Amino acid sequence: MDSKQSNTTKVLMLPWLAQGHITPFLELAKKLSTKDFHIYLCSTPIILTSIQNRISKTQSLSIELVPFHLPPTPELPPHRHTTNGLPPHLLRALIDAFEMESPSFSNTLQTLSPDLVIYDVFRPRPPSTDASEYKIPAVEFMISGAAVVSFAYHKFTKPDVEFPFPELQLNSK
Repeated sequence: MDSKQSNTTKVLMLPWLAQGHITPFLELAKKLSTKDFHIYLCSTPIILTSIQNRISKTQSLSIELVPFHLPPTPELPPHRHTTNGLPPHLLRALIDAFEMESPSFSNTLQTLSPDLVIYDVFRPRPPSTDASEYKIPAVEFMISGAAVVSFAYHKFTKPDVEFPFPELQLNSK
């Protein structure tokens, strides 16, 4: 490791396996890479292949794509380790495979030794659990807008309180 990288803050990023989630994480990685951060962007090979051409040569010096491999199953081969094109009936299989990957996350933390973990809200097991064992701070990156987060918070944490905007109220209770 050269002296420049030893002074760099290392960040491990863990987005959910969907294009709508990887894109905001990639954009954040690009911004951080201009501020002396080294980013480990961790996802399945099929996701990483889909974004590698969106990282310039200069950015690739600070953004490292780190593959993790979900266990392949007959119903969920490696080309299905993303929500992109995934038939709806296989979503549960993808979530289950993602949960099976969680134990190997500890190995990733040990190997990469990041200074910070940034993870997605849709992780089955929060990486902050594993990161705390190594005394690594972890933060959740919410890619949704404030209105969506506020609505979901109100809807799911205060179900008995009347929603102030009836035109936005979901019909399902």
